[in-house]
Amino acid sequence: MRRPLPLSFRFTSSVFQNAVSHNTGPPIVSISNATFYRQHPSSKGQDNTANPALFPNLTFSIPSFSSEPHHWAVIGPSSSGKTAFLEILRGQHICIPPTARSFPYLSSDEIAAKDHHLRVPGRAIQYVGFNGKGAGAGGSSTQGAYLSARYESRREGTDFSLLDYLKGNTDLNPLDREDRGTIMQQEDDRILEKIVKDLRLEDLVDMPVGNLSNGQTRRARIAKALMGIPEVLLLDEPFMGLDPATLMMLSPLLHALAKESAPRLVLALRPQDPVPEWITHLTYLGPDQRIAFQGLKSDVWLQLQAEVRGVTGSTLPGFSHLRLFSLDEVGRPLTTKGIEESEPFTKTRKPRHELTSSRDGLPFATEEASKIGEPIVQMQGIRVKYGDKAVLGEWEQDLQGQPKRGLWWTVNRGERWGIFGPNGSGKTTILSLICSDHPQTYSLPVKLFGRSRLPQPGQPGISIFDIQARIGHSSPEVHAFFPRNLTLRQTLENAWADTFLGKPILNHDRDIRVDACLRWFKRELYPSPGDLMDPLDGLIFQRFLAHEKHVEQKLTPRREAHLKKKFAEQLAKYEAIDIDWGDEVRFGDVPFSAQKVALFLRAIIKSPDLVILDEAFSGMDETMRDKCMMFLAWGETRWFKYSGKQGRCRTAARTVSDRLGKVTVTGLSDDQALICVSHVKEEVPGLVRQWMCLPDAHTGRPARFGRLDGPLERDYSRWEEIWGM
Repeated sequence: MRRPLPLSFRFTSSVFQNAVSHNTGPPIVSISNATFYRQHPSSKGQDNTANPALFPNLTFSIPSFSSEPHHWAVIGPSSSGKTAFLEILRGQHICIPPTARSFPYLSSDEIAAKDHHLRVPGRAIQYVGFNGKGAGAGGSSTQGAYLSARYESRREGTDFSLLDYLKGNTDLNPLDREDRGTIMQQEDDRILEKIVKDLRLEDLVDMPVGNLSNGQTRRARIAKALMGIPEVLLLDEPFMGLDPATLMMLSPLLHALAKESAPRLVLALRPQDPVPEWITHLTYLGPDQRIAFQGLKSDVWLQLQAEVRGVTGSTLPGFSHLRLFSLDEVGRPLTTKGIEESEPFTKTRKPRHELTSSRDGLPFATEEASKIGEPIVQMQGIRVKYGDKAVLGEWEQDLQGQPKRGLWWTVNRGERWGIFGPNGSGKTTILSLICSDHPQTYSLPVKLFGRSRLPQPGQPGISIFDIQARIGHSSPEVHAFFPRNLTLRQTLENAWADTFLGKPILNHDRDIRVDACLRWFKRELYPSPGDLMDPLDGLIFQRFLAHEKHVEQKLTPRREAHLKKKFAEQLAKYEAIDIDWGDEVRFGDVPFSAQKVALFLRAIIKSPDLVILDEAFSGMDETMRDKCMMFLAWGETRWFKYSGKQGRCRTAARTVSDRLGKVTVTGLSDDQALICVSHVKEEVPGLVRQWMCLPDAHTGRPARFGRLDGPLERDYSRWEEIWGM
């Protein structure tokens, strides 16, 4: 009989061992009281801060067969070690003691009879990542040779089709098939046919793999991993960047695989990601690469709620400083009908209809219309086709009562646009036309900053360098091609360069802006061990803010001078934060979430005329995402003020920098325009007011347009309106 789970526990294995008591075969992975390191731990007495322990005293197991479903998900915030945890399951990282990790099922006669290659954990346990680290499973990348390659009509020798990618035919100088291990045998063909059908890739097999959309790429990588017939498939944030329709399609497909144990699945998710209803067990990671909770899903949710709703004296490392506001989106179930919205997980935050501002500090109250300036982007009947295949603008659009062919769209200064639509509907194609990465920018009726790419009578064309100087751009494509060997300071300075590896044009003011961004996002880009509180909290003078209105009305000259002195002291402490690490830490060495923050800062740091954020906040946890959105809207002038026990309430407050008039980076101005692309409503900045939703490709339906009268967070029913649901 199963023993009841205790209400609270601390990194023990008893609960987990009880949760898997119905195993009917040897486990595939068995970890018992093990501690892991990226490098071999130093001898006694030496500092191990550069090589911290990963998941001390970890106990975990994946059953080979069980009488009850065991579908695992690993959940944790940014930098909590989700990817490292999955790597440990594959046999990576150093295990202390070495015998604490084993793979009993892989040594069985059953595996030997099936395929002796599966005795190797790296073959039997496949990892598929969608975090910009390259190919994931299969060893072959799905990206093109350069940024513009996916938009070209000419097929190069390296533009392998999806079918070639799945079969492994992606070598420029392949060996004979017999010498390579026979992937093309009849049995493999039957497996390939089934996988392509199950993942709904039949219509894409002849398409160059580099031309696939975000959602299509995810399915392709999963299919590639399944071709190896693994025993376990580890999916690292598989739902990141998927539109609602693709999300609802992929989850049942994964469930079907998990039910048949072909293969067993382990998902890694962010706290705010919806959790599929078919997931039965959870491992919840703490902020410092430790296991906080582990066991049945329902029990983990109860334990997490009890912990974060308790007193601030939590004994779980990192949880005593955890603010309840950062857990509002945890625990949302993903069902066959979509994501179920329910009351906040913490059950302490005010209901949404009682809130007065968005997560980025923008008021919900009706606001004055922003100043609209001259056009920055003008598209007048855009139709993008590759031969007979149309990918954008194959519709008639109503324009002042007259039907017009193609996409007609204008972006003016001061406007904040959101572009939405299913995966593959043409969102990235639109952005490639704006950034002039698409070759058809030259021939289509597109004007950027009032000029076409080609010269016209009496008007010169606009150069690629002029376009890049006036646009800030963050996207999955930029992330995929951005050089990993640049330091974090060089990454931000690259905003003023013509190319990724070009020399930036810098001056004193630009150096100060880089310093300000590195200091503001130090905790996200280069967290120190035990750095649980954000240094920006010191920029909010809490004692003054508690009675701000009353004090400001009755300030005497003496009191005002005293407060300014206090403000200056607070600012001096903040400006003393060390940022030398920016010259030492490389872009490729920081976690995926930190890379996303760095590219977000690169897009906005130079205050360009047009800021393009294409899934810029995907891969970030809720706290990190909200901080970036706050910075986008306010710069250094506002920061979060937390109130109530353990930060139950959060509002935007003026910083000491703003009160002293010493702000270096401000938010978006009326002279700038914003274009945001996202499939997740929580990742849409509160600034967005205009929206365009593209139709599914080949439907012939026109794009739909609309306007928001405030932050989308104010009324999420408008999200369904945008998507036409």
